[in-house]
Amino acid sequence: MGETVVNVYEAKTSLSKLLERVEKGDEIVLGRAGRPIARLIAYHPHGEPRVPGRLAGKIDMKPDFKDTPEWLLDEFEADV
Repeated sequence: MGETVVNVYEAKTSLSKLLERVEKGDEIVLGRAGRPIARLIAYHPHGEPRVPGRLAGKIDMKPDFKDTPEWLLDEFEADV
């Protein structure tokens, strides 16, 4: 595993093979005229999808949670 620099022309003709290498952990750097321009890396989704309501019944709010002091509301609405 590691990083390999491949020119764009070669990448166009061997994309399937490059993708197989990426799936195995290689990182492919695409270059043009000897200059790196892009990186081909494996896709990893960002965590699990969010599920609405999964904390329902697990969080307690104080009865006065919605009572925001007037001075605090004024601070949020003030022009700075």
